[in-house]
Amino acid sequence: MAVKSQDQSWDFASREAGRTGKPLIGLNMDYCAATRQRPAIGYLTAGYFDCLIRAGAIPVVIPPLYQRADVERVLDQLDGFVLIGGADLDPRRDRCQLHSTTHLMDPRREDFDRMLGRAICEHHMPVLGIGAGMQLLNVVMNGTLSLHIPDDFENAMPHYDRNDPEHRHTLVVKPSSLMDRVYGEGEIRVASRHHMAIFELAEPFAVTAWAPDGIIEAFESADPDWFAIGVQFHPECEAASALDFGIFDEFVAGVRRGSRQQMRLVA
Repeated sequence: MAVKSQDQSWDFASREAGRTGKPLIGLNMDYCAATRQRPAIGYLTAGYFDCLIRAGAIPVVIPPLYQRADVERVLDQLDGFVLIGGADLDPRRDRCQLHSTTHLMDPRREDFDRMLGRAICEHHMPVLGIGAGMQLLNVVMNGTLSLHIPDDFENAMPHYDRNDPEHRHTLVVKPSSLMDRVYGEGEIRVASRHHMAIFELAEPFAVTAWAPDGIIEAFESADPDWFAIGVQFHPECEAASALDFGIFDEFVAGVRRGSRQQMRLVA
């Protein structure tokens, strides 16, 4: 099957045969350029692929490619994609100035991630964006980011603690959303590691979870023809709870079902 043009959505029906087995889920990866002390390296935190394996998928790790045609060839072979977290997107690429707290991801990774994110969004491929991956989806779809939470949100709670890698905060979820299915009732606490956040949410998305200070922590696609989820927190990390794993379980189950109409998650 050839990847469809921009005005056509992902063709699930043509991949029906693949649904009888484990879905193939792509993962991007982090990248560090060479220095005098070491060669260039590509790497990925094991939590991402371990959670996908546990959820019944086959993870496929994709290096930072250079050409759009290569990206589309890869996506043609996959059933869904998880966009991983990482360092900050360069705000200058979105016509903003650098902030003193910005910690940029390597340009090679960002070049690839933006190209990859645009292809995923244009073709309505099933996607789960985590951390910087969620922010990437919002930017690609013309949303905006807060470059540093304390600058834009009065009385914001801490969302990142440099001295505590297991920092967690509470979460408020929207009823009848995927987040509600994952967490249910009771107090919810999630692993938080971000100083940037969504400022203006892109039109295709609807907020399905917030921090108590109002900062967006999760969204889902409001388009019935696109299964897309974004979470600002990190359900794959060491500080995550057993409940957090349900996000991967729901994502893989949704990809496996294949029917986009059945996967309209936002009430």
